[in-house]
Amino acid sequence: MKKKLARFLPGLIILALLLAHAARVLELPFVSSLDQVVYDIKLRATMPNTVDDRVVILDIDEKSLAEVGRWPWRRDRMAQLVNTLFDRYQVSLLGFDIVLAEPDDSSGLKTLEQLGRRELKDNPQFQAAFRTLRPQLDVDQVFADALRNRPVILGYYFANEGVSNGALPPPALTPQALGGQAIRISGWKNFGANLRQFQANALGAGHFNPIIDTDGRVRRVPLLVEHQGAYYESFSLAMLRAMLGNPRLAPGLALEDAYASVEWIDLVGQQGLLRRIPVDANVAALIPYRGYQRSFHYYSAADVLANRIPPELLKGRVVIVGTSAPGLRDLRNTPVGEVYPGMEVHANLIAGMHDGAVLEKPQYVDAIELLLLLLVGAAMIFLLPWRAPLRATIATLALLAAMAGLNLAAWHGGMVLPLASLLLLISTIFVLNMSWGFFVESKAKRQITQRFGQYVPPELVDKMSRDPGSYSMASRKAHLTVLFSDVRGFTTISEGMEPEALAQLMNEYLTEMTLVIRQHHGTLDKYIGDAIVAFWGAPVADPEHARHGVLTALAMQQALTGLNLRFRARGWPDVAIGIGLNTGNMTVGDMGSSIRLAYTVMGDAVNLGARLEAKTKEYGVGIMAGAATMEAVPEVVFRELDCVQVKGKMEPTTIYEPIALASEIAPSLRDDLAIWSQTLAAYRARDWDQAEAGLAALSGRHPGQRLYQLYQERIAAFRAEPPPADWNGVTRFDSK
Repeated sequence: MKKKLARFLPGLIILALLLAHAARVLELPFVSSLDQVVYDIKLRATMPNTVDDRVVILDIDEKSLAEVGRWPWRRDRMAQLVNTLFDRYQVSLLGFDIVLAEPDDSSGLKTLEQLGRRELKDNPQFQAAFRTLRPQLDVDQVFADALRNRPVILGYYFANEGVSNGALPPPALTPQALGGQAIRISGWKNFGANLRQFQANALGAGHFNPIIDTDGRVRRVPLLVEHQGAYYESFSLAMLRAMLGNPRLAPGLALEDAYASVEWIDLVGQQGLLRRIPVDANVAALIPYRGYQRSFHYYSAADVLANRIPPELLKGRVVIVGTSAPGLRDLRNTPVGEVYPGMEVHANLIAGMHDGAVLEKPQYVDAIELLLLLLVGAAMIFLLPWRAPLRATIATLALLAAMAGLNLAAWHGGMVLPLASLLLLISTIFVLNMSWGFFVESKAKRQITQRFGQYVPPELVDKMSRDPGSYSMASRKAHLTVLFSDVRGFTTISEGMEPEALAQLMNEYLTEMTLVIRQHHGTLDKYIGDAIVAFWGAPVADPEHARHGVLTALAMQQALTGLNLRFRARGWPDVAIGIGLNTGNMTVGDMGSSIRLAYTVMGDAVNLGARLEAKTKEYGVGIMAGAATMEAVPEVVFRELDCVQVKGKMEPTTIYEPIALASEIAPSLRDDLAIWSQTLAAYRARDWDQAEAGLAALSGRHPGQRLYQLYQERIAAFRAEPPPADWNGVTRFDSK
């Protein structure tokens, strides 16, 4: 009885922590993160995955830049776009997901005005011609005229840094409209808005600012924000109001102490309530994503300007103008895509608010969460210890299913209830009860864990602990695969960051990369500053060690993309890495001094892996692998990079870049690889003309790629000073 009573205390502590979190007294970040994961899973599982043709995205894409010219376009061309959309295509509403904050001086109007005031002020012919041409040259006014008396919504942004520029629209609400009540709401100090003449001629405007959650994802947009005591609406809300005939805003207020909270926003027309949009404590609406990217029709702006789109595809549609061109892309990390166009975020919210599909997360869900935690916690803490293991397991699974079912029922009813705290409470108390009495592990298992726990993933430690006599840290020869990775330009990164931020960046980077290595059953050797060393095949034998090493390298580069998005959201620099892989015979085991030992690898094959990593930047690739690694992984497509002779070695070796699994290679990439293979053969045959033709074709497809530039430089050098007669295409690595 005493032992069972002793189980109450850990459960009560866990319950108290989760209750404090639910009551917003104590913030538990891992619980919030888990709730975000659960939310995303439910969203993706229930979204319709259909294409909405009411809202159309007009994309200033690469095709548009190629045909019309680089961005920003002249304002008379923008005016032509507006006129074409309304006059030819008869769109119902137009929104600009871009900010036009700077005057357009490209027409030369200012220069002509100066000439007219100075050198040519007494020239009547010039003055007469200038008066005739001036309206055409004032391209900003031409664009403003195109906006006049048309349903056009402009976009702008708020910020807490820099200085304000441009002109804000009139506020959507004033403090007087809220009865003088102070409300809890996001506030901003400065803004970047459109030129005053554009704003004066547009129907309205709205801000672009989303709310970025702690994991860097955009799930909500504040429909109202505060600036200097007034309240401004979001771009999506301004678009919706324009669609509905500009109804007035009527926020639903709930009083709490000295503040009021907005629980919903009503759109009220002459005939009464048109829409009710639920909002959270930040006056933000949850974005009802209807699917992955391109859940709305995209059309190229160039095709509209050239009248290549059938009018019926745009007639009566709501059009959002934005850009997806590289370098101009407004990309967001969302639950339905880590690289998701911001203009499609607006489209999802506009369509969702119009359909009444915005999920509700009222403030009383905290009370529901507290009540469920108390009921479930009390039942598990005081009843579970008296159940047999099988019955306790069945009861726990039933309770988990009941809580998940209740949560899904609320979701389908339009309400978001937190689930993470309940899942953690149930699972943690169950684990505590099931693991009671097992605090002391067997001696052999403890030894294995102590020896290898810091090197290999937990699942491999478990496997080793089942047969501890088969594993040893003594040095031995083995055929393994080693991986070296290093951050490029780390000195530059470190010089530009505060020590605390740099430490946080490196901790997150090393954690993310280490998790990838562990997921692929790798053994972590060491960290050397920003470098990582890992290997496969020891201490647990792995016949597919080369394959796991290659897949790890590819996954590390892929994980880096998402990691950099999170870094950018915090204002940190992007991180790029080079990875070297090599397979061969190595010495593995405990090595070091009598003071300190480390389980590591060494040998010529290890040294080559390190050299390959060092050469990735020179060749402009993210991953470089040796020939033995390539030969061991036939299901991965590799690109041969070069044949090299390493310093201190007589025999040359071929180096490769792993691209992807053969099943995932696109046809266009296969064409590139075929051209490259022919080009490399021509280069080694000294057929400089054919090699340069191949490099030109590849450079045209992929401008700026360092590999092609490197070979073009080599050929230029060989043309100036031909290689010796016995040259066989081998490149010497003169440095270690």
